[in-house]
Amino acid sequence: MREALKEAKKAFEEDEVPIGCVIVCDGMIIARAHNYTEHLNDVTAHAEMQAITSAANYLGGKYLQECTLYVTIEPCVMCAGALFWAQIGRIVYGAGDPKRGFSVIGTHLLHPKTKISKGILEEDCSQLVKTFFEGKRRE
Repeated sequence: MREALKEAKKAFEEDEVPIGCVIVCDGMIIARAHNYTEHLNDVTAHAEMQAITSAANYLGGKYLQECTLYVTIEPCVMCAGALFWAQIGRIVYGAGDPKRGFSVIGTHLLHPKTKISKGILEEDCSQLVKTFFEGKRRE
């Protein structure tokens, strides 16, 4: 999760919503990403979407059953759908997202074999987002 936080901090520095993630396979980080929606002018350029594409390219296949995604904030419904289709093996997230997180609708949005862990470095993950939006409100 600390590596995902590093990615979130990069997003913060680039004036993107500070969400970061990494995908790990066989104990090795195979993808790193952070939100890039502002730079690409693309609402689908969430950290998870960028990482899924990168990991699939690295592995040479679209399925990520043996992989773990570490992400600082609970994935949204769109990202959960993509993670379903990628058949990600495990999702580990820091802070929940009670407004836009996939769990608002239900865990059935994920592949039935996907395991979920939550609350990892939760305070660090949520504080970065809070700080970002507090700064935006002052602008």
